[in-house]
Amino acid sequence: MDPAQLTDVRYEVDRGLAWITIDRPERLNAFTAHTVDELIRCVKAAWADSSVGVLALTGAGERAFCVGGDQKQREQTGDYGPSESGLFEVETLHRVLRDVPKPVIAAINGLAIGGGHVLHVVCDLSLAAEHARFGQAGPRVGSFDAGFGSAYLARILGDKRAREIWYLCRQYDADTMLRWGLVNAVVPGAELRAEVRRWADEILEKSPTALRFLKHSFNADSESIAGIGQLSFDGLDLFVDSEEAREGVRAFRDKRPPDFSKFRR
Repeated sequence: MDPAQLTDVRYEVDRGLAWITIDRPERLNAFTAHTVDELIRCVKAAWADSSVGVLALTGAGERAFCVGGDQKQREQTGDYGPSESGLFEVETLHRVLRDVPKPVIAAINGLAIGGGHVLHVVCDLSLAAEHARFGQAGPRVGSFDAGFGSAYLARILGDKRAREIWYLCRQYDADTMLRWGLVNAVVPGAELRAEVRRWADEILEKSPTALRFLKHSFNADSESIAGIGQLSFDGLDLFVDSEEAREGVRAFRDKRPPDFSKFRR
């Protein structure tokens, strides 16, 4: 893979650590279908590179790690734009982050909201800047992630906390997420990359084969969620064309609270 051909993502390898950076700071690193394609390509490149032992996923700038799917794109075209396969491959991205047999560290440098929050949840470890904020947005904008983003989140946080995050769509600070066990460490923003480097260097000293088996073993316990995820994404494909989902997108565009009251049954 030629990093120079990437448009939405930056990829660099430094002493065994592959940095994958969502490079759309003007959209708070929200992803389109093309962004997702490039992220998958970068994870697979790190997977295939024997010089890489650890991956780090982050966002460009200091405002956002990732705020999920690009709602402006969705409002304009009704989807997240064109992709290489013709499919929106975000479920594949979740899978490849779990399946790559090397530890993946999420370096959360700002907002981790919606689909961006799910990305850090499926990573092996999460290190956060002090100013980072976390939360879900799906039910507010007419969307959901009923796979790893919810069921696996409950494995980490417990059922009550995970339901709170999804049902209320509040935002939480980094110290709260540290206390709840969703992030591993919180550091000043200026020290985040150095902290990732320290954690990566410790991991790189360990047996890669042992780490590979450990990662697969950890994943095996929650692998059944993948089937639920496939079912939920099929349902999401149908839901996004509904009037209820369109109300969420319109409200986001108009910067107003959505009115979902007429859709209650």
